[in-house]
Amino acid sequence: MSDAVLRESPRPDAAPGDDLAWLRDRDDPRVQEFLENENRRTETAMGGTTALQEVLYTEFKSRIRETDRSAPVRIDDFYYYHRTEEGKPYRVWARAHGHPDAEEEVLLDENRLARGHDFLGVGATAVSPDHRYLAYGFDVSGEEMYTLVVKDLSAGSVLPERLEGAARSMVWAEDGRTLFYTTRDGAKRAYRVYRHTLGSDPSDDALVYEEGDAAFHVAVRKTRSRRFILIEVSSAVTNETLVIDARRPERPASLFRARTRGVEYELVDEGEAFLVRTNEGAKNFRLLRVPARGDGGWGEPAEWEEVIPHRPGVMLEGVETFRDFQVLLERERGLPRYRVRPTGGEPYTIPVAEPVYTLEVGENPEFDAESFRYVCSSPLTPKTVLDLEVRSGVTAVVKRDESPGFDPSRYESARVVAVAEDGAEIPISLVYPRGSKRDGRNPCVLSGYGAYGISYELGFSSHVPSLLDRGFVYGIAHVRGGGEGGEPWHDQGKMLNKKTTFTDFIRCAETLIEAGYTSSERLGIQGRSAGGLLIGAVTNLRPDLFTSVIAGVPFVDVLSTMLDPSIPLTVIEYEEWGDPRDPEYRDYIRSYSPVDNVREAGYPNILATAGLNDPRVQYWEPARWVARLRALRTDDRLTLLRTDLGAGHAGPSDRYAFLRERAFEYAFLLRTLAPESAPEL
Repeated sequence: MSDAVLRESPRPDAAPGDDLAWLRDRDDPRVQEFLENENRRTETAMGGTTALQEVLYTEFKSRIRETDRSAPVRIDDFYYYHRTEEGKPYRVWARAHGHPDAEEEVLLDENRLARGHDFLGVGATAVSPDHRYLAYGFDVSGEEMYTLVVKDLSAGSVLPERLEGAARSMVWAEDGRTLFYTTRDGAKRAYRVYRHTLGSDPSDDALVYEEGDAAFHVAVRKTRSRRFILIEVSSAVTNETLVIDARRPERPASLFRARTRGVEYELVDEGEAFLVRTNEGAKNFRLLRVPARGDGGWGEPAEWEEVIPHRPGVMLEGVETFRDFQVLLERERGLPRYRVRPTGGEPYTIPVAEPVYTLEVGENPEFDAESFRYVCSSPLTPKTVLDLEVRSGVTAVVKRDESPGFDPSRYESARVVAVAEDGAEIPISLVYPRGSKRDGRNPCVLSGYGAYGISYELGFSSHVPSLLDRGFVYGIAHVRGGGEGGEPWHDQGKMLNKKTTFTDFIRCAETLIEAGYTSSERLGIQGRSAGGLLIGAVTNLRPDLFTSVIAGVPFVDVLSTMLDPSIPLTVIEYEEWGDPRDPEYRDYIRSYSPVDNVREAGYPNILATAGLNDPRVQYWEPARWVARLRALRTDDRLTLLRTDLGAGHAGPSDRYAFLRERAFEYAFLLRTLAPESAPEL
């Protein structure tokens, strides 16, 4: 069914040039009506895919183990884990004493917590040092404003005090009765740190720190040695850290080093000294050691010892420290690697055999550990939790996610390079059916992100085989603005260089077409959030290059949002996109902001999604974009908006509802790119 069939008489609100300002008032009854009408329009347009959606949902569900348990994590004599049960949408948090398979003690059942709510998000969870109390935050709207509660595990009851309006981070002091937590301001920015003592009235909680600069946010964390609590104050380009003795929580925080614009640093507790990962004089970061001093101070940076120098081709993304070893988290040529440095031993790299893969640090709570837990996955290998015995270098599989019916021998993965106009080599990660011909006939989905210095990697997905089995090529374009090439890669795709992200993506799409992987008629693209901005921008630039577009909670009304500092997180974003109060940045943002650059032209089929309670990308951004597209496009392809009226940025919290959302999106792709591969249509 074409969009022309569904087209109604245009509302004056959707006329070109009108910004649909009334949509910003969520209390206006027209907002709910507008979004519900759009949802009905979308359901009608996709009505012929109902059977296909059900088939896809069944396939997705068949590739996961519905009843499962995470790899247990040892802390002292307890083994902590979470598990799922068939038919239940949420996790159960539990522990066992003395052995992973000892009698289970349920700590938190999210399924019970979610009763009566359409959404449940559990934020931070933290067990007290004596293992008596569990602190956790929960959100039932999707707005990421958490209520913190404390459960007495020995009594099995929740304490009466409730801490409202909290952000995600919280930690226990070593006394087991003092809790540090963060709260948000009206713009949803984490800006305060409080200290709460169990049994006291939350209104009496001590304010430990308040950040007055709207470009900065705060978080708290505890070092692995359990010696210190760190208050980390960060903007996009600057850091500052305050240190609290975890054994003396009532003492004031001590400033480690005052902020200097453009200087980022991260403290890592080595036990007897701090390590400092910093970009000062080192674009891709270097590592310094700060020796202990008798006066409790840290001295000046000129006195600090350089441990790992700056390397132009290697990004030092992080450092994990233990009593007898360190692990350097590095990235070179777009791929992650972990370098192990045993005390008194030779450094070595943890091997990974596949050409396309992802690495994550696992849960490693014990400072005295002899092993390092990490997680590896690839398009052909489900998520695998591994323990590396550091001295021997031997790796053991702790848990590998099961994906019933998935046969990796049926697929191939590859790394392809697109050459940008300025000569930069842009990696593309691909997975496709084994033996696929490069004759331009394969349907293809290309994803991208390209923002905040975040690396977007192609790991295992239990959903993607449903596309591969129908002949699709699936890829990720590692465009500039992300972190795949270190901090210079990020810099080349932000601020006044943002358009490089878009032209990189276009070159990646053209490269796949030139290499015969697909054709414009069979090419779909997708991205979420800042990746949705990328998708919206390239759709305006080259609407002829793509046939289908999925923009998930897309940041597409960039100029209007960045001009309104009252919108959550806007001011923090200035250092990524630029401050539009400066005419140079305002004009540059206007030149690519998707809403502001829709023109009279033929466009691909478009599906945009939104979350009514999304605090990161407001629901009215995709709504305004879709309205502008409908008013100006010159063809009758689909222009659809689907809003989750009970969720936020991440979509449904119910794992089964999440699978149904993916089934809907995949049905859209199959219908518009490869209907011949889906007999259910």
